Amino acid sequence: FKLVKIKGEFVKHKYPQIDEVFIVIDGKMSIEFETETIEIKSGEMIVVPKGTKHKPYARKEAKIMLFEPKETNNTGDITNELTAENDQWI
Repeated sequence: FKLVKIKGEFVKHKYPQIDEVFIVIDGKMSIEFETETIEIKSGEMIVVPKGTKHKPYARKEAKIMLFEPKETNNTGDITNELTAENDQWI
């Protein structure tokens, strides 16, 4: 389980080997896919299948829980200025 706060735009990316699960704890977020954009509100969840290019974003701060392996890079198959250190674990 990974708890994060998101706000603003993110990079479009994919995970070739894993599905990614987003659960919105507070606020709302959107995920842009190749052909559609889906909005997820507090209490809702979505599973992004492995290999699916997606771009999560939130206009206002949203609190999100992610289900993914500990070593998962937050920007998937992309490395750029939004790639976060994966070292804050409880």
